[in-house]
Amino acid sequence: MDWQKVLATRNARMKASEIRELLKLLDQPDIISFAGGIPDPALFPAEAFRNAFAEALADDRAGAALQYSVSEGYHPLRDWIAGEMGKLGIPCGPQNILITSGSQQALDYLGKLMISPGDTVLLGWPTYLGALGAFNAYEPRYDRLDPNGNRPAASFAEAAEAAGGRAKFAYLSVDFANPTGETLDRAAREAVIDLADDLDIAVVEDAAYQTLRYDGAAIPPILALEIARKGSIEECRTLYCGSFSKSLAPGLRVGWICGNAAVISRLVLMKQAADLHSPTTNQIVTDHVARRHFPTHVATLRQTYRARRDAMLAALAREMPEGVTWTRPEGGMFIWLTLPAHIDAADLLAQSLQSERVAFVPGRAFFADGSNGNTLRLSFSCADAAAINEGITRLGRLIRRA
Repeated sequence: MDWQKVLATRNARMKASEIRELLKLLDQPDIISFAGGIPDPALFPAEAFRNAFAEALADDRAGAALQYSVSEGYHPLRDWIAGEMGKLGIPCGPQNILITSGSQQALDYLGKLMISPGDTVLLGWPTYLGALGAFNAYEPRYDRLDPNGNRPAASFAEAAEAAGGRAKFAYLSVDFANPTGETLDRAAREAVIDLADDLDIAVVEDAAYQTLRYDGAAIPPILALEIARKGSIEECRTLYCGSFSKSLAPGLRVGWICGNAAVISRLVLMKQAADLHSPTTNQIVTDHVARRHFPTHVATLRQTYRARRDAMLAALAREMPEGVTWTRPEGGMFIWLTLPAHIDAADLLAQSLQSERVAFVPGRAFFADGSNGNTLRLSFSCADAAAINEGITRLGRLIRRA
């Protein structure tokens, strides 16, 4: 059978993730990997999860943990999340929370909810590669969003209309963004709300790294700033996507969307059609561990990752030749390098794997138009100081040769 004849047109826009492919390198013991933006498994609260699983499956509680559940998600977990959102300046209730199978599923659902073929999504240049993968299936057009720029709302609307659709939402990761590690200041967040109001579009706020701040004062999420303006989450256009993947453990695949209850209700229908609900047992044990260990565990993560970030920044300052620049993140897991214009990071990676045995992610995949090949992403989360020093020394040597 010629399967191409029966595939939907959206398949042409679905591509393998470069990061997923690079993760396979982690099985090679001689590779120093700065590629995967993943938490260090040595830091997982494994004992807390073992105890939580045992408790969830003990005696007559096992029936509920192993049974079907409601599509909205485990109510005690949604209640705990709502309390945490309140601490961020986002007063809400469980009715404003939908549990998803990781924040990646949240992005897929939001793309499915809002994008018709030819519609426009506003996003950063670069942006999270997984967001492009989630949205691509719904055949959008992308337009470059610079919250610190002065482009008028009308130009976004006109460009979207000329392309045969309309602007639907702006997508941003505002704290320690993947891939750049950069954070949007308060003025830029306020400007996003202004632009969204002018265009009458939604805002999708990806907060996967929000808990991992190492320096500086926390800035309110866009949703918190919008509630401060409008008085209630029910009057807001921002949809906040959270995740336990970076704070507790990614393997359980527990994330959430927080927003207007009417929109959450529509997303619940989508969840019912897609997978009925996220795994009940995983939600129950996540609730147990979050309630008992979240603040102390996150404090440990911050201390460890801060030291690794500092080690990488010091190594870059020591080893990188003139003409290479990089970001200085206040949190998260990533540092973004910009190389001299004539160096292609994909070619550099091939050379690096062959001669220096250092892995990173070439930057071109993070741009919706495939531009800026002279950029790359480094992750410091899974390497200790010795590996960071050795890996950056090798990388600096390779770049000097290039």
